[in-house]
Order: sequence, then structure tokens, then C-alpha cells
Amino acid sequence: MKRVRKSLIVGVLVVAVAGAGFGLYWFQPWKLWQDETVDEALPVAVGTSAPPTAGETAAPPAPKTLATGELISHEHDTSGSVRLVRLTDGSHVVRLENLDTSNGPDLRVWLTDAPVKEGTAGWRVFDDGRYVSLGKLKGNKGSQNYAVPADVELTQYSSVSIWCDRFDVSFGAAELARA
Repeated sequence: MKRVRKSLIVGVLVVAVAGAGFGLYWFQPWKLWQDETVDEALPVAVGTSAPPTAGETAAPPAPKTLATGELISHEHDTSGSVRLVRLTDGSHVVRLENLDTSNGPDLRVWLTDAPVKEGTAGWRVFDDGRYVSLGKLKGNKGSQNYAVPADVELTQYSSVSIWCDRFDVSFGAAELARA
């Protein structure tokens, strides 16, 4: 009887430790208290134009903002702004500015075709239609750039989401209004 009881206690402890380890890996709760700040400048493409002739001054071409939006909170408090920018070389970036959100496991920046909805109704809509993952979120605070693949048809996308791929939920999102 003592032997059975001891085996049962050891079995319960093994299951509890394994469950706690899995829970810690899956939820990564320590990230709620860890901030990662990333402050990147807007990329500047190197021009290949001819040098100015005598008496001319060459104004460097400037990146052009195509669309903007303000982040709203979904699963976690999120603020900041989003810009879709065409660089001077014709490439595009999604720029997050003054981002402030919670850190979390497996956060991504998504360009999507979903409408941005307030409250819990907007938490899970971004994977229902078309979306392009622009990569892992570099930091939960600051300003950062995400390259848009050249083959993406920008007119098909109307919003940006800070998406938690682990739990299929939006931390925050912005509707893009054409500039």
C-alpha cells in the first residue's frame, strides 16, 4: 500500500512538473514584464542618378507615404501609428512609429485585407482573409520598418495587425487610409 501511494505521488509530481514546463514554454509569461525597444530610422535607398551638372543642385528624392493609420488596442493595450511608405528605389516598407504594446510569444506584423474592428470583435478577424506576414515583431516599443515583398499587390491590403501567431489573436491593428 505504501509503495502504491509513493508511486502515485511520484507520478503526480512528474505530471505536474511536465505540465508547468509546457505551460511556461507555451505562454511565456515573463515576456509581459520584458520590453524590447527598437528605434530604426526610415530606410534611405541609394540613388543611381547622374551627378548634378555645374550650377544645378540636386534635391535628393524623398520616400513617399502612401497610407497611414493609428493603432487601436485589441487583446493588449496598443498604441502608435502605421505608415505604408514607398522608398526612392520603388520598394515598400510598413513603418510602425511610437509603437507601445505588450511583449508576447510569436508576435508578427501582418499586412491584411481585414477591416479593423473595435473591441473583442476585432481580435481574431485578420487570419480570415488575405494577409502577408512581414516578419517577427522586432520590439514591442519604438519605431521600426518591415519590408513588403515586391510581389505584393498593395491595393489588396487595407490594414496592419500586430498578430500573436501562437494564440491567433491581434494585439492591436490599424486601418490604412490612403494618403
